[in-house]
Amino acid sequence: MKLLTQVYTILQFAETEFARRRGQVHTLYALTSMSNSHHVSISDVYMSFDRDEDSRHVLQDISFEIAHGEFLCLIGPSGCGKSTLLRLVGGLIEPTSGSIRIDNLTPAEAQAKKAFGFVFQEPALLAWRTVADNVRLPLEVNLQNNPVNSHSVAELLSLVGLERYAKHYPSQLSGGMLQRVAIARALASGASLLLMDEPFGALDEITRAAMAYELLRIWNADKKSVVFVTHSISEAVTLSDRVAVMSSRPGHIVEMVEINLPRPRTRSMEREPAFRRYSEWLHDLLWQGNRNEQAIAR
Repeated sequence: MKLLTQVYTILQFAETEFARRRGQVHTLYALTSMSNSHHVSISDVYMSFDRDEDSRHVLQDISFEIAHGEFLCLIGPSGCGKSTLLRLVGGLIEPTSGSIRIDNLTPAEAQAKKAFGFVFQEPALLAWRTVADNVRLPLEVNLQNNPVNSHSVAELLSLVGLERYAKHYPSQLSGGMLQRVAIARALASGASLLLMDEPFGALDEITRAAMAYELLRIWNADKKSVVFVTHSISEAVTLSDRVAVMSSRPGHIVEMVEINLPRPRTRSMEREPAFRRYSEWLHDLLWQGNRNEQAIAR
């Protein structure tokens, strides 16, 4: 059921634009980087879900900005609202109060312009389509009757290191390869912002570590802005320019930690004192934030 929901979300994005622009020529959307403005701005966001007479407060007082080309990780205890915050930025749900802007557009407006792409924990690929056809799917729908640029699909597959697997089917790929297909598909629309919800969470530890550096290689090619949800401290340190540390529910930002490690990041950095200090700092923030919330709850 979760897989079907994710497939539906991907198709819903494409079909909404198809209906909106029926009969018109639609070109791929690419946002122009604006060095003097924020790519994503989140201001005083609160989120609660109503259940009959009960209301569950999920997020409170969330405010921060993300620069163009920045890689930001969200980390926090299970149930703190990380994925909910990602869904708010992606326009899948609306906040109870507060505002979110993506290059001065609302999430709904940015969604219509294909300004961002989603990558989920499950790749949500269509089993009956080849690797190339799965990557091509958003282009086929969004470009309507215009010919799909096969060269672009080939370039995306080359970018993620899967050019030799274009004619393979999902059942023939490993978990890490499936996620690379999902990343290529998210990039296909020309989105300048990637929203990634624990994309490597279902992978084994060795593959997960390798995929983190593979993602950095892909990101380094054109520096998309990335919001990446994770439970892994080492993954957050490896990937991020900054890490937003969240408290337990109702989730809020405990601290925004800048990761001042040189790029490109390498595996050897994980053994260096600076990497360990960042890891320990994030661990302490998570532990302290969780203990403070438990004390308040009592």
